[in-house]
Order: sequence, then C-alpha cells, then structure tokens
Amino acid sequence: MKKTNFGPLSGVRILDLSTMIAAPFGATLLGDFGAEVIKVEMPGKGDSLRGMGPFHGDEPLRWPGLARNKKSLTLDLHTKEGKEILRKLARASDVVIENFRPGTLEKWGIGYEQLKKENPNLIMTRVTGYGQTGPNAPKAGFGTPATAYSGFTYLHGYEDRPPISPSFSLTDYITGIYVAFATVTALYYRDTNEEGTGQYIDIGLYESVFRLMEFLVAEYDQNGTIKERSPGLSGHSSPAGTFQTKDGHWIVLVTSSDRTFERLAHAMNRADMLEDERFYTNSVRLQNFDLTNGIVADWVKTFNRDDLQKYLDEHGVPVSPIYSIKDIFEDEHYKQRENIIEVDHPRLGKVKMPGIVPKFSETPGAVRNVGPDLGEHNNEILCELLNYSEEEIAKLKESKII
Repeated sequence: MKKTNFGPLSGVRILDLSTMIAAPFGATLLGDFGAEVIKVEMPGKGDSLRGMGPFHGDEPLRWPGLARNKKSLTLDLHTKEGKEILRKLARASDVVIENFRPGTLEKWGIGYEQLKKENPNLIMTRVTGYGQTGPNAPKAGFGTPATAYSGFTYLHGYEDRPPISPSFSLTDYITGIYVAFATVTALYYRDTNEEGTGQYIDIGLYESVFRLMEFLVAEYDQNGTIKERSPGLSGHSSPAGTFQTKDGHWIVLVTSSDRTFERLAHAMNRADMLEDERFYTNSVRLQNFDLTNGIVADWVKTFNRDDLQKYLDEHGVPVSPIYSIKDIFEDEHYKQRENIIEVDHPRLGKVKMPGIVPKFSETPGAVRNVGPDLGEHNNEILCELLNYSEEEIAKLKESKII
C-alpha cells in the first residue's frame, strides 16, 4: 500500500506576509505540496483579496481556492509586540514570502537582514512590481501595468485598434509560479550544500512575463524588427489561428512544423501544396499567411466541430475546441484528470476549485482546507508554536495586536 503523504514539502514552514495574487499564489502552490503556510494578516482587515469579486452573496469566491492550504494569523506588524511575534515565527520557519514596496519591511525593523539575525537559514522571497533595484523600484506594482511594461500588451490586439490587456491577472499568476520555483530552488541549495544558507530572492512582476518572450529579444537584436500587435500566432507558424466550423463553433489549429503541415495537407487532400513554392515550407507560408489561413478556413467550414476534431486527431494535426468554463465542467478528460475538485466550505457547503498541478506519483499534494477565515488559527499558532498562554493571547486581542 502507498503511504499517506501530504506532499514533498511536508515539514517546510512558510510565513506568507503578502497580499492579493502574485506572491500569495506562489505560497498556495507550495502549500498544495505539503508546506505549512501561515498567512499573516492585519487584524480586522485581512488580505485585500478577501474583498475582491466575484461574490456569492457576501462570500468572496476567489478566496477559498487562492488561499487554500493556509492558516490565518492576524498580526499588526506596525506594533512593537507584533514585530516581536514575527521575529519568533521567523526563528521557527524556513521561508518568508512578502510583496511590500522595497524598504518597507526594513523600515519596520523586520527586513531580510534583520530577520536573518534571528534565523541564518531563513529564505525570503520578495515580489514587487519592478524589483528591489533600479530607478522604478520605488513605484507601486500591479499586474496589469507590469504586463504593459513587460512588452506583452504591445503584442496583443489588432493593428487598427488599441492594444489589449489579458482578461485576468495573468502576470500575477505567472509570477506566483516563479515564486514557488525560486523558493524550492533556494531550499534545495540550503539543504544540500555544506555552505548552504538562507538568502533572499528578488522577483519583479514584469520580469516573469518578459522572460517568456525570448523570440522578441532575438528578433529585435538581430533583425531590428519591432513586432507589432496581431491576433493569434502570426509571425511564428503558418497556418495558425482561430477558425469557425460548419456548426458555428470556434477551434484553434496550428502547424508549428513542416511535418505537421504535411499531415494537414494530406488530411485536406491538398498534397499539391507540399510542392507549391507558396506553401512548401513554413518560411514561405509565413510570407503568404493570409492566403494559407484562408485555404484552411474554407476547408474547416465544411466540418462540424466534433467530426473535425476526430478526423484531425486521426491525422495527428493539433487542433482544439475553444472551451468555455461550461464546456470544461462537462469534459470527460478534465474529470478523469481531476482538474476540478470539490471541497467543503464552512458556509457555502461544497465548492469546486482547480485540482493539484502537477501530479506526483509518490508524494501527491492535497487540498487540506479552503482559504481560512480571518484569524482562524490565531490560538493554534500562538499556543502550539510559540507557547503563548491563553491569558497572553487574550491581552494581544484586547490590544488589537492580533
């Protein structure tokens, strides 16, 4: 029998001082794989994400999933007593994750160098809009402006219309993945090297998206090309794009290699295109992008969506329906992969949220609890971890320190 395991990060303790999405999402990913995540929130207020939509009545619907696998401790870090409690927690923790503006924690006396005196092995992962250094470091950092600063927004939309931003907090979530990756990398170094020690990690929101666009750097550096906005994958592969089927559905089809286009050409009964100087390689198809896409669009319109999917799957041509969330909820593959799971909520009953990604064969993660109520774990953390008495905790509450 396989042993019960709460994840490969069981035994790691993280103090999550961050708010909203990017850094907190990174902490959540670490919590999914077993880390104990103590979310430190302002008494009476909590993370501002608690007040962000959508809602069901008065219940915020993002909170249960985005803050899952965390314990909530209320703590006013502006007070002397609150800072002292944080220092005690730092001594007993492996990681601090924060996203205050550069210099804020230092001003409060709980910056990296100050906490490292309490715990030399401590790792601090710091997320800001523009990083800890550089002329823009002091600026407020939010995902949508950071996306524009990264060069990503410039690429999206139509030439005759304004550039468009992603319809959700894409940069924040991508940054959260970097937070998790960087944190476990630092933990690995600390725990596997003789000279391994704590360190701090500096992540700018804009950098997480900019890092994904090496093609943009290469093309401008070598060709002097400023890539302009366009829909779809134009400039990389041809044919590629969004096409409508006979029954009115939308699909995405892309041929990212000449071998893939060869399979598509045979599927369309257009083997002649493989000898045509306008279509026989990806580079020439890109020069005739609209013509190539037009041929494919006309052919796609002769199929209903499901029939097209089955036919192109048989020919090894990458195609996918463009799914709504309703389609996703009804899809059998999503169900078998447990991409959507159902967990208990104290007021909503059952709630659905994304499952654990990726899947580990021996040490799978788990959702142990939904996003906690504000201060839900105050007594547990202060009593069991820091040995505060009930009387001491009562005084902290009375003084609004917790």
